[in-house]
Amino acid sequence: MPGNSFHGNMLKGNMEFLQWDCHDVARWIESLGFPQYKACFTDNLISGRKLIYVNCIYLPRLGVTDFKHMQVISACVRELLGITETLWSRSITDPPRDTVSLFLEKKSRSGERADSLTYQRFLRDMHR
Repeated sequence: MPGNSFHGNMLKGNMEFLQWDCHDVARWIESLGFPQYKACFTDNLISGRKLIYVNCIYLPRLGVTDFKHMQVISACVRELLGITETLWSRSITDPPRDTVSLFLEKKSRSGERADSLTYQRFLRDMHR
């Protein structure tokens, strides 16, 4: 399962995608086979930190409107970030959240506190 191996990478501090600027993200989108969407990500300044928000709901706002493309890109983002897909049978008002998703939301912010937050410290603080 991608999430489990990624969880191990998070504990080791392997989060290089968080350092990606919008051009790195655009190159990654191109490597997925979608060069036509590079400008969508650069024009909207989608950095690695902002990938946590890229899903089928948000992609049309960026200019990605082909449903099949939205599905592939969303799945690849989830795989890159190690996020499990929310089960559709659960209430949308309070979907379960995994620790990786919660951590990446904290890391998506800018500032000294977000920059210095490690996954280990996040897990420690969560269990307090």
